[in-house]
Amino acid sequence: MTYIAPIAEQRFVLETIADLPGLSALPGFDGATADMVEAILTEAGKLASGVFAPLNAVGDKAGARLADDAVTLPAGFAEAYKLYVDGGWASLGAHPAHGGQGLPFVLASAVQEQLTSANMAFSLCMMLSQGAIEALQVHASPKLQETYLTKLVSGEWTGTMNLTEPQAGSDVGALRTKAEPAADGTYRIEGSKIYITWGEHDCAPNIVHLVLARLPDAPAGTKGISLFLCPKFLPDDAGNFTRRNDLRAVGVEHKLGIHASPTCTMAFGENGGCVGYLVGAEGAGMKAMFTMMNHARINVGLQGVAIAERATQGAVAYARDRVQSAKFGMGGAPVRIIEHADVRRMLMTMRSTTEAARALTYYTAAAVDRAHAADNSAAAGLADLLTPVTKAYCTDIGVEMASIGIQVFGGMGFVEETGAAQHLRDARIAPIYEGTNGIQALDLVGRKLGMDGGAHWKALFAEVRQDIRDLPPRGDLGLLRPYLEDALAALESATVWLTGNRGEALSDTAAGATPYLRIFGITIGGWLMARQAVAAHERVAAGEGDAVFLRAKIATARFFAEQVLPQATALLGPVTRGAELLYALPEEAFAA
Repeated sequence: MTYIAPIAEQRFVLETIADLPGLSALPGFDGATADMVEAILTEAGKLASGVFAPLNAVGDKAGARLADDAVTLPAGFAEAYKLYVDGGWASLGAHPAHGGQGLPFVLASAVQEQLTSANMAFSLCMMLSQGAIEALQVHASPKLQETYLTKLVSGEWTGTMNLTEPQAGSDVGALRTKAEPAADGTYRIEGSKIYITWGEHDCAPNIVHLVLARLPDAPAGTKGISLFLCPKFLPDDAGNFTRRNDLRAVGVEHKLGIHASPTCTMAFGENGGCVGYLVGAEGAGMKAMFTMMNHARINVGLQGVAIAERATQGAVAYARDRVQSAKFGMGGAPVRIIEHADVRRMLMTMRSTTEAARALTYYTAAAVDRAHAADNSAAAGLADLLTPVTKAYCTDIGVEMASIGIQVFGGMGFVEETGAAQHLRDARIAPIYEGTNGIQALDLVGRKLGMDGGAHWKALFAEVRQDIRDLPPRGDLGLLRPYLEDALAALESATVWLTGNRGEALSDTAAGATPYLRIFGITIGGWLMARQAVAAHERVAAGEGDAVFLRAKIATARFFAEQVLPQATALLGPVTRGAELLYALPEEAFAA
C-alpha cells in the first residue's frame, strides 16, 4: 500500500492554523520561510514515501529480534536510518547551540507526521530521540550537553525514556530502581525497566538512556525520583565510546502491532557497574521527565493523525478501484464502491476527522513554539491545556479511522496482505502509552482546567465564540454556525459543571472526564476546521491557490460540523451524570 505525503494539506494547516508566517517572525525562527517550508515538506515526503513506507510491511512481518543481548532490525532499516541522519532530519527542531537547525517544533512535527504515516514502528526511534533532546536541552549540565546532546541532535546516536517498571506503570512514584552515588561524581544504577521503546537496536552505534531512579534515603513517591543519563557505551580514557556500560536488553515484547519497534525489558547494573550521570538536580527527575513526556505526548497525538491519514489514503484508493453492486435503488451495472452513499459517508468521516485532528495537533505544537520563542505565558498555558486533549483525542481517532478503513475494504480489510489491518494493530498502542487516555482525561479535568483560575480555557472559549460570531449569516460558512454554537454551549456547560465539583464530588468529576475530553477535542477540532474553511473561502474569492483543494476544505468543514460536531451535545449527559451508575454493580457481579 503506497503512501503520498499530504504536502498541500500540511502547508495549508501550517499557514492557517499554526500561523507559520507569524512564527517565522519570532526570535530564532526566521529560517522558517515559505520556500524553506516547502522544500522541507517535499524532501521529507520523498524520504517517507520512497524509503520508510516500503519497509512498513517488511518490518511488520519480520519484527525486531533479540539474540545474545543484541536486537536486530529487518533488512533495510539501518540503511534507511543512515539516510535520515545524512539528510539532517534529526536536527530540525533542536537548538543551533547543539548543532540543530532551530526550526519551529510544529514544522518538525509535520515531518514527523510524514515519517509516522509511512512507518509508525520505525518513526518511534526518531520520536524518542526528539524527546530526549528536549529534556537534555532544558535540564542537563553543559558538560553532558556537549558530550551527548550533539550526537543526539545529529542523529548519530538515539535516545530512550525509561520510566515503567513491573510494579510502577501509571504510578511512577512506585518505582524501585536505585541510584548510588560514586566517588567520581557519577552514580551506579541498579534495577529493571519494561516497555522501553527502541531500548536496543542495530541502527546506531550508541543509545542514550534517560532513566528514572531513586537515591538512597530519598522520600517516597515522585518527589524522591531523580533522572540519570546511562549510555550504552561509555567513553574510554581517549574519549572514544568503546566501553560497554553495565546495561542490556533482556527481552523484547511480542506485541499486537508496531512489530519493528523493539519494545525492550532493560536490566541496569546486574554486575553493579551501570554508570549514570545525574540530569538536573537530585529529586527533580519528574520535572525533567515531564519536559520529555509533554513533547512526546504531542507527538503521540500526531501518531493518531498519521495513522488516520495512512488509513484514509488506503481506503480511498481501494474504494476508487473496487467494483461491486449497483447503486442503492437504481439497478443497472455494478459501480465502484466510492459511488455508494455509505462508503462516501465513511470516507468523508475519515477525511474530515483526520483533518480536524491534524489542525488540533499543529495548533498545540505552535503554542509550544510561541511559549518557548517569546516566553509567552498565555501560549504556555494554552499548550498545557491542549496537550492531554491532543494526545487522547487524536490517538482515539487514529484507532477509529483505521477501523473504518478496514470496513471500507470489507473482507479484504481483514486480510493482512492489503495492509489495512496493520494500521489498526499499530494504532492501538497510541491511546495506551505516554499516559493512558483515561489519565489524560483526569489530567485535563483535575489539573489543567484549574490552572491560573481557569484563565486558559476561558480565553480559548472566548476566541472560539468570537470566531463563530464572525461567520457570515448565509452560504456554506453560515451553515457552520449553529453546529459550532451547540458544541461550544455543551463544552462550556460541561466545563462549568466539572470545575464546580470538588471535595466529595471528585468521583463524579472523574466519571465525566473521558467523555468531557471527547467533547473538548471534537469542539476545538470543529472550530479549527471552520477557521480553515474561512481561509479557503477568502482565497477562492481572491482567485488564489488551488480552487479544487480549497472548495474541498469548505466541504469537509461542513461535513465535520453537521455529522461529527453533534456528538458533543450528546456527550453532555454522560459528563454530568456522575459516578453513581459506575458503581451500581457490586464487584462480584462483573464476574457473575
